[in-house]
Amino acid sequence: MDLKTATALRRLRLVSAPEAISFLLLLVCSVLKRTTEFNAVPVMGMVHGVLFILYVIFWADAWNRTKWPVKTGALYFVLSVLPTGGFFADRKLRREAEDAVIASRARQEGAVGA
Repeated sequence: MDLKTATALRRLRLVSAPEAISFLLLLVCSVLKRTTEFNAVPVMGMVHGVLFILYVIFWADAWNRTKWPVKTGALYFVLSVLPTGGFFADRKLRREAEDAVIASRARQEGAVGA
């Protein structure tokens, strides 16, 4: 894995958890708006919107650089629209990065011919 690909995956991973948290907070704010006088939906909506747009941009960049199959790319996109999907995306991306590091070290040591 080259540096640009690793950076793209890291950016996607770094924005996935905050995006999921903002989605959950937006849902809470929506409920509070309808049940109380508290209305933070405009603020949380904007925060979540910005984080979602960043997620989609970073997702497209990561998909382009990693050459994921359509199924994998679609999975990461679907995870962005589920309320807790960003947490699962973060975990999968962390595993993928760790596997890439292990494979890279094995190639450097000559243990694997890949």
